[in-house]
Amino acid sequence: MGAVSGPGTETPSRAAAGPKQARSRVTRRHLLEAAVSCLAEQGWAGSTVAVVAERAGVSRGAAQYHFPTREDLFTAAVAYVAEERSAALRELFHAGPAPRPAVVEALVDLYTGTLFRAALQLWVAASNEDQLRPQVTELEARVGRETHRIAVELLGADESAPGVRETVQGLLDMARGLGLANVLTDDTARRARVVAQWSRILDAALG
Repeated sequence: MGAVSGPGTETPSRAAAGPKQARSRVTRRHLLEAAVSCLAEQGWAGSTVAVVAERAGVSRGAAQYHFPTREDLFTAAVAYVAEERSAALRELFHAGPAPRPAVVEALVDLYTGTLFRAALQLWVAASNEDQLRPQVTELEARVGRETHRIAVELLGADESAPGVRETVQGLLDMARGLGLANVLTDDTARRARVVAQWSRILDAALG
């Protein structure tokens, strides 16, 4: 007579599925994190699926199982880290609006680290790669909208007031520009002065 499965029992195949799925999620996360690091350090030309797989400690076949194409891997990687950074930013100010200098500095920090360097490499590649461009364009629009929403929330900005939306967007454009300046040289000292000035501008514009 065969064993009877009840509410409190699991078949061997079902019991094994949990650990297998967990390993799959870990592998995927390692690939995404390795892809961002490779892209930031080596650029698009030096960041192949094989290089990322080796860095993540998995086989190339495993990498291609999760991400069939190179374009899929790198756009997913930048999206993943952007979402992680957004979550960390929200957690940093989980109580809602915060002192504006702290918010401005945190938003600027989004554009001065590994994620921005990786995204920048992806943008440059997309300008020359027709297959990559639609994915990167959609990704940039989505990340931009989410970053804007976070900025509005943390700054306590009322976008129904004239000029407020443009002021917030100007802040994000400025932060992106500071990120570009920081790619070639350490722009820390000048960045601190600009952050202080933008905080004053926001106080005047947002009330």
